[in-house]
Amino acid sequence: MSQEEQNAGEESVSAVYMRERQERKLMMKRKNLEREEKEGRPGARQKLRGADGAAGGAGGGNGYQGNGGGSEYRASGGQRRPSCGPLPDGWIDCPAMGEAIGLLIPAKAPLGEAFRELVEPGKRWNADVALKQTRSMKKDVGLVIDLTNTTRYYNPQDWTKHKVKYLKLACRGRDEVPDDETVNRFVYAALDYMRATDRKKCILVHCTHGHNRTGFMIIHFLMRAMGGRVAERLAEFAEARPPGIYKEDYIQALFSFYHERRPEPVTCPPTPEWKATFDLDLDLNVALEMDEEEAAGERAGDDGNEECGAAVLPEAEPSKEEGKKKMTIDDVLGSAIPEEQQMELQHLVCTGLKSPNFRHFPGSQPVSLDLKNLQLLRQRLYYVTWKADGTRYMMLICPDGCYLIDRNFRFRRVQMRFPMRKYLQHKPADDWDVHRTTLLDGEMVVDTVPGSGVQERRYLIYDLMMLDAVPLGDKPFAERFEQIEREVVAPRRIDATMNDLYDYSQEDFKVRRKDFYMLSAVGKLLHNFIPKLSHESDGLILQGWNDAYVPRTHEGLLKWKYAHMNSVDFCLKKSPEGKWVLLLSDRKTLRALPAAKITFPGMSEEEESELEGKMVECCWKKEEGVWEFMRVRTDKEHPNAWHTYLKVMDSIRDNITEEVLLKEVQNIRSLPVYEEHEKSEIRRMQQQRRQQHPPPHHHQQQQRHHHPQHHPHHHHQQQPHQEQERRD
Repeated sequence: MSQEEQNAGEESVSAVYMRERQERKLMMKRKNLEREEKEGRPGARQKLRGADGAAGGAGGGNGYQGNGGGSEYRASGGQRRPSCGPLPDGWIDCPAMGEAIGLLIPAKAPLGEAFRELVEPGKRWNADVALKQTRSMKKDVGLVIDLTNTTRYYNPQDWTKHKVKYLKLACRGRDEVPDDETVNRFVYAALDYMRATDRKKCILVHCTHGHNRTGFMIIHFLMRAMGGRVAERLAEFAEARPPGIYKEDYIQALFSFYHERRPEPVTCPPTPEWKATFDLDLDLNVALEMDEEEAAGERAGDDGNEECGAAVLPEAEPSKEEGKKKMTIDDVLGSAIPEEQQMELQHLVCTGLKSPNFRHFPGSQPVSLDLKNLQLLRQRLYYVTWKADGTRYMMLICPDGCYLIDRNFRFRRVQMRFPMRKYLQHKPADDWDVHRTTLLDGEMVVDTVPGSGVQERRYLIYDLMMLDAVPLGDKPFAERFEQIEREVVAPRRIDATMNDLYDYSQEDFKVRRKDFYMLSAVGKLLHNFIPKLSHESDGLILQGWNDAYVPRTHEGLLKWKYAHMNSVDFCLKKSPEGKWVLLLSDRKTLRALPAAKITFPGMSEEEESELEGKMVECCWKKEEGVWEFMRVRTDKEHPNAWHTYLKVMDSIRDNITEEVLLKEVQNIRSLPVYEEHEKSEIRRMQQQRRQQHPPPHHHQQQQRHHHPQHHPHHHHQQQPHQEQERRD
């Protein structure tokens, strides 16, 4: 048998299979319609006649094929044409388009010329007809976003020939909602297009039927671009495109994503009649609606056929096993955003910080404490905090979302809520009364509660550089520090007590301010506070109390580390001779550390070999004269700079031990700048205590109008884990 004959045989088998499946489907449809006719439902007899006609077409006679028809031959002449596959189930009777929601128009998928003979003239709906309809609505469509998981419905040129832009965001419709990254791409594409066209043109959004995936994406857009509640946005979409989203898992996923408690009145509408009829056969279109990469046999139908009541998806409701997964500081948080948005946000952050280099992480970097810069403590007022062994993140809070910024200057979106203080006046903040371009600096830690082993992730904020689009970097640190609690942390705590719908406990991590203390508290931090912390600490940070925020290396921001934890981050490579080479950044190149040796305690040769090309943190073993591997730095793409290495080595050589530091602090605190400040703070604390404990006859009035807050300089007297619980 020739190859052509073999191919023809395979095609005929496919055609027979599809015809038989179609006949079974039409038989089931006829039985349903007969039952409806007996029950006296209006229009049942007419539908039954239509089904009989469709059955005749599916059986090979002349005329239009019914939904799901699988013949590969034209009705006239028997000429072979390229198979476009069957019509999507329920497409014929599915309303073509909904009402515009702002600039977004929900619609079903237009079907191109390949489907022409499968659809009656009065039922045809393609790109030309769609544009004609939108013009009749006085809407000018400039962009089409296609959410289907197939390319068989039409040619994108059907849009572009009319100078309409086309964007494909393939989303599976069966058994899963669109993933977070695709949602981010959709929202950004829509916002970006609206900005570019000055909101003068509309965006047509479609999946196969224009309900579940389309509604899911449009509601995400509305929530991020305009605020509101999920229930309100569901109702808005249902009014514009009845009956709205009719899959339970999609509805629940929206409530779960936005951390909202679902109101009891919000229920999933029944599957539309035009769709329910075809849900009797779930498998016919599966193979035909796979994309090329899925053709190996994975079950990936374009649009799901599940009725309302399907199981809740993992994204919406994590399993208990997933919930028990051990947290680490290396966990990747949030979802990726489009590259164009990355560049926009990088530019925004660098502009706000007055940092000219848009390619590198602009966060302020401390330098190691040595005998030379130790003298800075005598020249100006310093405060101290513990150095948490966590993951460094800046955080950008925008109206459309919250973004974590890692050391590689990459942004990932996390779903968080940050209401503005000025709107919290004895009522929960409206959903649009949130921060607009607020920039924070901090570190992510994983706290483990002693005894129980329960883990909680916390973001410790230690600086505030922009507040509601107002740059604060030039302000003294003391002022910025005070505003962290007042403007960022406290409003969340207050809103949580008044907001019945938003569930803060469902966020990926808790948020608190990282506290700073007068320099005289160094001893208590080292001996009392750090040993009781529920996360790791590797030393202290010394912060100038009146310093501005300095992007990148800040010579006045000092770090002191325990001697055994003084470390450098290298890029690890193998030489042609098979020896390890430790590389550092030197301008735009990598520079090898001469004659450097490294050890890997407790690791096998195979484990060592897996470290090649990785960024590794190493501590210096002075006695052995070698670097000792500590951990892989998954949060970094580049090693430390050469000048950073030199400063660490200066610190190691100067060997400022705990005893030396405590003695120096004892001498420094007697200097006038510290004595005067300490007396001022004592007076301030005494006044605060009087406000917190007024005379008995004023107590009731004060309770109504005063919201006392603990003074930051007393925090070291609290048990660390108790203080963290109170602050959260």
